[in-house]
Amino acid sequence: MIRHGDPDYANDSLTPRGDREASLLAESTGRFDITHFYVSPLGRAQRTASFLLEKTGKTAVTCDWLQEFPPRILRPGRKNPSIVWDWFPADWTKYPEAYSIDTWTDIPCFRENHIKELADKVCASLDALIATHGYVRDGHIYRAERPNHDTVAFVCHFGIECILLGHLTGISPMLLWHGFCCAPTGVTSMFTEERQQGIANFRINEFGSTAHLLLGGQEVSRRARYVECFGDDPEGFEKDPE
Repeated sequence: MIRHGDPDYANDSLTPRGDREASLLAESTGRFDITHFYVSPLGRAQRTASFLLEKTGKTAVTCDWLQEFPPRILRPGRKNPSIVWDWFPADWTKYPEAYSIDTWTDIPCFRENHIKELADKVCASLDALIATHGYVRDGHIYRAERPNHDTVAFVCHFGIECILLGHLTGISPMLLWHGFCCAPTGVTSMFTEERQQGIANFRINEFGSTAHLLLGGQEVSRRARYVECFGDDPEGFEKDPE
C-alpha cells in the first residue's frame, strides 16, 4: 500500500516535491516486482501512480473505494466537522471502544454518521478484489484457494489505508491512524503467511517505509506528523523545506 506524494490539495495533484518523491519511488519499485496496480480515482494518487506505471510498463485499475475515506464527523467539543481520524489524543483515548477492531465504530459520533456501514462497504470491496487473486475471506482469516506469489500494489491515501490494514490484520484503525505514521509516498508492505495449507494470514512487514527518499537524497516530508513540541509551529504542523 502506497500513499500518494506530497499533495497539492487545491488542484488535486502533486506539488513539485511530490513529483520528485513519486519519481524516486518509481526507481525503487523493481524490488517488489509488482504484478497488479490498483489506484484511487483522486488526482494526487493518479499522478503518483503514473510514475510507477511508466517505470514498470504496467497498467492500473482505478477503484472508487480506494479514494480517501470521505465522511466528516463533529468531534466532541468542536464546532466544525472534520475528517474521521483527526482527533486530539486526549479526546479519542477516552473511548475504550476505540481500541478494538470490533467496537471502534461504536464511538457515538461515529454511530451518528454511519461510519460502520461506510467502512464495511470499503472492506467488502477489498475482500472482493482479494478473492480475484485467490484469497477468500472466511471469518478473520483468508482461505488460500489459489495461493500465489503475486505482488499487488494499492496507490491511495493514509486514512483509507488504515481502514484496509485494520481489516486485514484485526487492528483498530484508530490505533493505526494515531499510532503509526506514513509520510507521502510511504510504502507499507504485507505478505500472506500460509503456515497451514489453505489458510492465509496477512502480516505487515514494514509500515510507511521512506527508504527510497533517503537513498535518493530527498528529505522525508513532515506532512504525516504534527509538531514534536507544542508551539513549534503555530499552524499545527511543521512545513517542508523545498
